[in-house]
Amino acid sequence: MKAVFIIFNQAHTERIEFILDDLHIRGFSWWNEVKGRGSVDGEPRQGTHTWPEMNSALITIIPEDEVERLLSKIKKVDEINKEVGIRAFVWEITASV
Repeated sequence: MKAVFIIFNQAHTERIEFILDDLHIRGFSWWNEVKGRGSVDGEPRQGTHTWPEMNSALITIIPEDEVERLLSKIKKVDEINKEVGIRAFVWEITASV
């Protein structure tokens, strides 16, 4: 099993919901208001007057053979408009209860 942590500008919300449904990914946890800034050239997302946009984030635990399909779809979303911002990170799940 793998954990996929996705951080994205809230403008991508409908796209992310569509991807999860399209890939039949049922289980996830979602955080609506996540502040941050990209590590390379991303602008801050702070929910303030100066930086009004916000991110959301989610984590899903999926079988290893499903990860590449999910990452491929996320990459396509990113390529549509890199300025809006989306990133995904994958972690190994060694145990769960």
